[in-house]
Amino acid sequence: MHNDHFSRHAQQVLTVTRGQERSQGPASDPSIARSWLRCLEDYHLDPAQTLAPTVLEHGRLLESRERLQQVLHIAGSEMNSLHQQLSGAGHAVLLTDARGVILNCVTASSERKIFERAGLWLGADWSEACEGTNGIGTCLVERQSLTIHRDEHFRGRHTGLTCSASPVFDPHGELLAVLDVSSAREAVSRQSQFHTMALVNLSAKMIESCYFLRHFENHWLLRFHLQAESVGLFSEGLLAFDGEGRICAVNQSALNLLGQRRGGLLGQPVEAFFECSLDQLLGRASANATASWPLRTRDGRHLFAALRGQVPSLPAPVAKPAAPRLPGICLGDPALQSDFRKALRVFERDVPLLIKGETGSGKEAFAKAVHQASQRAHKTFVALNCAAIPESLIESELFGYRGGSFTGARKEGMPGKLQQADGGTLFLDEIGDMPLVLQTRLLRVLEDRMVVPIGGEPQAVDVRIISATHRNLLERVQAGSFREDLYYRLNGLEVALPPLRERKDKSQLLDFLLGQEAGEQTVVLAGAAREALLAYAWPGNVRQLRMVLRTLVALAECGRVTLDDVPASIRERATAMACVEASPLHAAERQTLLSALEQQRWHMTHTAEQLGVSRNTLYRKLRKYGVGLPGTIRR
Repeated sequence: MHNDHFSRHAQQVLTVTRGQERSQGPASDPSIARSWLRCLEDYHLDPAQTLAPTVLEHGRLLESRERLQQVLHIAGSEMNSLHQQLSGAGHAVLLTDARGVILNCVTASSERKIFERAGLWLGADWSEACEGTNGIGTCLVERQSLTIHRDEHFRGRHTGLTCSASPVFDPHGELLAVLDVSSAREAVSRQSQFHTMALVNLSAKMIESCYFLRHFENHWLLRFHLQAESVGLFSEGLLAFDGEGRICAVNQSALNLLGQRRGGLLGQPVEAFFECSLDQLLGRASANATASWPLRTRDGRHLFAALRGQVPSLPAPVAKPAAPRLPGICLGDPALQSDFRKALRVFERDVPLLIKGETGSGKEAFAKAVHQASQRAHKTFVALNCAAIPESLIESELFGYRGGSFTGARKEGMPGKLQQADGGTLFLDEIGDMPLVLQTRLLRVLEDRMVVPIGGEPQAVDVRIISATHRNLLERVQAGSFREDLYYRLNGLEVALPPLRERKDKSQLLDFLLGQEAGEQTVVLAGAAREALLAYAWPGNVRQLRMVLRTLVALAECGRVTLDDVPASIRERATAMACVEASPLHAAERQTLLSALEQQRWHMTHTAEQLGVSRNTLYRKLRKYGVGLPGTIRR
């Protein structure tokens, strides 16, 4: 059956590449037709051949990941968010390097084998030269976003996949990576991919912008757009220049807004393109660059801009003793404040901390605040998300390896996170997702204070450990997926962070985060807007609140946020909450819903099954009681 399908597909490919039937069918898209022709004439591929994917050796894969370490760090949370927005099931979110090699994959653990059978392995080469027409490889060649739907793939073995891919460019316009969403479901239509493609595009642009901002964090950075409210959003133009005012890099949006080519901008003085002197421009700079101001180009274009950079200040005439470092978090909740004092006290005595809490509740911020308030504040704080790193690579990431220890290993080796945190703090986020074999090695490190890199000799390390999880580790211990001795070794002091909906300092936290997002800009919340934000349940916790506030700051006109500016979903749920509070029966039903959702980790199908209702009924109840779903898209 498969051979018949492959033969028919191969015949269709040959028919199209001979110049016949291009006006209809899979190759009606010129980019597909061009790709099929390249596969036959340039790569000499056979569409009916069923070869296994070309996979990089472990060492080469680690080396490729290290080259893109910063991109992987930025992309990790964006990929997880994208997977959630797509409702997770049936999708794999992939990030590749500029050669088409898969460096990271986010998918449901129950579906990993399905995508591996389709060839979507870590380290697999999905360039056109290897796998023919496909989302990743064709995106690399065409340098544009595209969807390759089932029969549009060149190889017959890939016609069960639908792939939507978008390129990620570096600040110099070179291809840096490809972000791809692949689905192996038969029911996926090409029209249904419009929504997926839009989300992939948005995520790729977010990764691109964050990478640009970090890459040039020590340069002057001009952010601009045609609309004042769009400065700070992903569609903004970004232009980096040095201390002499020479342009170092621009993104594609900047080129479009200025009507220039990259070669005509790089190395040129920034004042050659804007109607102001360099001194006038620098006089507008601020550390956070959140307040925008009008800026006119030399050719008469009207823009709004903000300039990020630290203006040197005069040294203080009298040196005073430095004030104690204050943690960059809000601790207005009395219980949270008490927990922080206890955590700091035991941390200074080298007692491990275990922080528990829902996703987005601020576990990493709490851990970093403890580190910054401790005697180790001047040392390194290294964070490792055990759930975001593929299982096959986490050992190398955590322990490092000696040069030449396996095929493809770097000659000089690579230090792991434990060595990088030597003298400082290692934060192990989502520790509950660490593979069992590595739990044994980590336990040995905690007992002996010695790290053994792969293929290397033991090395002494001085590191304090803070771990965090949203899982119930005792349940995992009972299930045999987490070592009991490691649990008690990490749980020197357990700190349970409350979800945002239960915090006593929501009002203070709202002001604190608003101040952080606004920077030097003065932004005021109207009373009705403030009440709506405080009444909302915030299923995404502090992370969700921060993102909403960031958007509101960008949209605030004359520094004021009104109720109309607040997202409609939050306004509606705040109104629903007011109705629930008026009825004890409704309040009880709402609490039952929340409890079931938390038990099932917000998995809609499982929650509906537990409650004995349909998914549609569950969604209706959630809307009725103002319960929002985690993630940017509410479903």
